[in-house]
Amino acid sequence: MDAKLRAFFPILEKKINGHPFVYFDSAATALKPLPVIEALSTFYRDKYATVHRAIYTLSVEATELYEGARSKVAKFLNAAFDEIVFTRGTTDGLNMISTILGRGGVIQKDDEILLTEMEHHSNIVPWQMVAKERGAKIVVTPINAKGEIDLEAFKSHLSPKTKVVSVAHVSNLLGTVNPIQLIASLSHAVGALLVVDGAQGAPHLPVDVQAIDCDFYTVSGHKLYGPNGIGAVYGKKSLLEKLPPYQGGGDMIDRVSFAETTYNVPPLKFEAGTPIIAEAIALGAAIDFINEIGLPKIGQHEHKLSDKLRKGIKALPGSRIYGEAEERSGVTSFTFDHIHPLDMGTLLDLDGIAIRTGHLCVQPLVHLFGLEAICRVSFGLYNTEAEVDYFLNSIALILKKLSK
Repeated sequence: MDAKLRAFFPILEKKINGHPFVYFDSAATALKPLPVIEALSTFYRDKYATVHRAIYTLSVEATELYEGARSKVAKFLNAAFDEIVFTRGTTDGLNMISTILGRGGVIQKDDEILLTEMEHHSNIVPWQMVAKERGAKIVVTPINAKGEIDLEAFKSHLSPKTKVVSVAHVSNLLGTVNPIQLIASLSHAVGALLVVDGAQGAPHLPVDVQAIDCDFYTVSGHKLYGPNGIGAVYGKKSLLEKLPPYQGGGDMIDRVSFAETTYNVPPLKFEAGTPIIAEAIALGAAIDFINEIGLPKIGQHEHKLSDKLRKGIKALPGSRIYGEAEERSGVTSFTFDHIHPLDMGTLLDLDGIAIRTGHLCVQPLVHLFGLEAICRVSFGLYNTEAEVDYFLNSIALILKKLSK
């Protein structure tokens, strides 16, 4: 991307250990552009008020901004306005979905919840919790040597007992882009609902929930160049209408008495308490920023960097890259012989380069490769080919020093 776009990210002007700051951890969280920072500042400085509950001018204006952000998320995912529920992020969204499906009786004793070997902890643990509560069973379908879902095995694990299939749109370790539309069709054929963990999908790929025909799709604002503490769940209107609330409190109610409470209509039915107002508005600003550049353009840029990076890593001695899917994002995970990933991350930080190391919140997948930790590079729209060259040169120097 050009210098004009990088100028929107003031944090990139920092020096780390005397070196230019190179940020290669956007899959964990993306850096924030000025329009997002300014949206937060402007709201708190000039427009702050609660929403939905008052008729004074600032409250009405805040409500318009907040619901305007919901409209932006809906359009971004090709959903209806009342199918978007604001959450604290993808983890919160997956916990909400699993809870209301259990509470709503979708998941019963001896039912099955189908996951894959590549899932993030946030798409494992909530399902384990609801399975334990409801007496259901977790079924795990394998991946192949390329890091793709084994579709034949996936089909064999589907049965009338399968009530929920929950899968990542994009793997945060392998970069694999899963065939979500096909998975939706196969899941619906046995009567199962499809939940998609879109934390790594929405920031890099155009998402059309109508075309996918998923039942739920989750996103995190902070991975979309937005602020922390905000995300969204898309849910089919018919499901949101019949499922029970997630939490109780203000705003999610219609009428309250000590004898009985009736609930608001979706999406407010699932948003208890004072909402995450400023962060939602800033998420709307982030979506505007992304749309102005264009997700296809961002994706092409990240793929170009990824191809250069992967070619460079493979040329270095003792390297191994994990994940060679035909369809993948700009995520690259790797190890080097005789160098612990945490040591590699520390040495790169001395050169001002930030990468992710550890188990990446996918311990079962890391263990599948016989590892306890791994290195990951993930790109954002602000990264450059010059940064990739600098990274590869730093790695080469580290290998040379450690070989002496």
